[in-house]
Amino acid sequence: MKIHAYLMFDGQCEAAFNYYAEVFGGQLEMMRYADSPEQMDVPAEHQQRVMHVCLTVGDQLLMASDTLPQYPHDGIKGCSISLQVDNVPEAERLYEALSKGGSVQMELQATFWATRFAMLTDRFGVPWMINCTVDSQMG
Repeated sequence: MKIHAYLMFDGQCEAAFNYYAEVFGGQLEMMRYADSPEQMDVPAEHQQRVMHVCLTVGDQLLMASDTLPQYPHDGIKGCSISLQVDNVPEAERLYEALSKGGSVQMELQATFWATRFAMLTDRFGVPWMINCTVDSQMG
């Protein structure tokens, strides 16, 4: 079994996932409500919203969609996407990219459990944790 995160957005899904593809690399697949066989059930002003997007990075998936009026979006609460990285430069790169335009709850720093750890919310409202337990670049 694998467990993958599925995020919900209120019209920002495409922008968020285009940015995540720049940051993480990988392959991006996106379908809009307009492309769905059930498009007639979707209001005209929401046809170009993302019905489903999947970013595949290695064997990991990050998925999401935009909400529709009958399912109001209330933000992402009570969880964070946790990134486990192998070295400090990668932790620093991700911290800089994801914190740009967002808010930092805990700056990237050494902790008793990790070489580097940070908590932040990106400009799309998604909470992230960056964790580098051991720096693979150190001998």
